[in-house]
Amino acid sequence: MAANSMPLYTVLILTKDEEVNIADCLASVPPGVGAHVLDSMSSDRTAEIARERGAQVHFRPFDSYASQRNYGLHALRYTTRWALMLDADERMTPALHEEIQRRLATASPQDTLFRMRRQDMFMGRWLRRSSGYPTWFGRLARVDAVRVEREINEEFVTDGRVGYLDAHLIHYPFNKGVAYWIERHNRYSTMEAATLQQESRGAVLWRELFRGDPAVRRKWIKQIAYRLPGRPALIFLYLFLARGGFRDGSAGLTYCTLRFIYECMINAKMQEARSMTR
Repeated sequence: MAANSMPLYTVLILTKDEEVNIADCLASVPPGVGAHVLDSMSSDRTAEIARERGAQVHFRPFDSYASQRNYGLHALRYTTRWALMLDADERMTPALHEEIQRRLATASPQDTLFRMRRQDMFMGRWLRRSSGYPTWFGRLARVDAVRVEREINEEFVTDGRVGYLDAHLIHYPFNKGVAYWIERHNRYSTMEAATLQQESRGAVLWRELFRGDPAVRRKWIKQIAYRLPGRPALIFLYLFLARGGFRDGSAGLTYCTLRFIYECMINAKMQEARSMTR
């Protein structure tokens, strides 16, 4: 299907104080593709800018990422059967739009979710090695057939068939600066520590490591990794040396160091939670 044909999907963007990002995010959405912005009661001009850019703006107090995405998928009114979930610091490309149109035009009733990868940008370059690329994210969902689970680093669950797209989203996680990245990941680490504390009580399903689904394998590799001693240092060495993050230059070193700090925050909060329950 040609890129200028009737759009077969609508964009859904979750926001909270994203006036720095929302205009560029919406500008990357191809003409004719509708956009819903689900805002978590921003205190800046996010909603105003989104309306100026033609998006439909909705409000819901934030409780968890999974709940926000489920509300966005199931409570909003769509004129298409499919929704592409974007973060405000992500950008679409013409190649991604064209591929989505082409794949949806030939999708069967059994197709309900498509996963894609991101190119993480930092210091003007793609962190191809130090970011752990490629990681597959569920993002293009049939609105009546997908639900979202897990409070942080959400998991997209469907009984239908999952496909994979070749084109990428472009991700600018440092658009608000390194200080904001650290502040945001301080909040993320609190949610991640609480979630992992619950998940670590269960047994590791080793057979899941051999599944063909990369998202399932990643989930259980993560479960194992978070039980290893010295995990923050191991992750730094894995990203910087084993994955070749050193080839990303100073951007790679800085990013791997920030990931080390993030993993240390998760560890510290998990240890704090354990000490409080003794």
